[in-house]
Amino acid sequence: MPKILVINPNSSKSVTQSMAHCLAEIDGRTSHDIICIELSKSPPGIETDEHVAEVVPHILEAVAASDADAFVIACFSDPGIAKVRATTNKPVFGIAESAYLTALSLGSAFGIISMGPSSIGRHLRYLQHLQLDKRLAGDRAINITVPELMTSNVIEGLGETGRALRDQDGADVLILGCAGLGNYRQDLQALLQLPVVDPVQAGVMHAINALDLNYGGNV
Repeated sequence: MPKILVINPNSSKSVTQSMAHCLAEIDGRTSHDIICIELSKSPPGIETDEHVAEVVPHILEAVAASDADAFVIACFSDPGIAKVRATTNKPVFGIAESAYLTALSLGSAFGIISMGPSSIGRHLRYLQHLQLDKRLAGDRAINITVPELMTSNVIEGLGETGRALRDQDGADVLILGCAGLGNYRQDLQALLQLPVVDPVQAGVMHAINALDLNYGGNV
């Protein structure tokens, strides 16, 4: 059975469990074995540029040690994705890039719901690198840390932020800007009546597609 390794680059087991829970509906529809792991050497959340740089060696180590057929880097900053792709001929997907590409097929302008203000500039720089920034309607933060997210119900904050992105910024698709937000996707979509993309689901679906269609080399 082909294996897809979903790497949570932080050390939070709660985030990994949250990812696995939101991937359950996909897991039940595919013959691929979807495995979610966290990296114990990493910080509990990836919230700064320093955190992003810190986890890249740990991701490279996990990929080198794995016999998976495809890899998903499950952090919305896509840390080290170019370096990881350079070390393997297997498909490698970042959840941010996957979410952006999915959102482009669902609407004309996407909005990002970020965890904290410090990530907004990082997202914009990456979008500019990908040459996708012209489709960005807005990026707004719910102002919460990853450890706080794992012990809270944030649907009210997500709803308020999503409404601002929809009504003030003109977004017609929303992206959840964190790997730990996927379990809110369906409720938020029903609340706001807009497509809502969970990046972890998007990354795994890209990996499944690459394996099913036998795309060779780095993707």
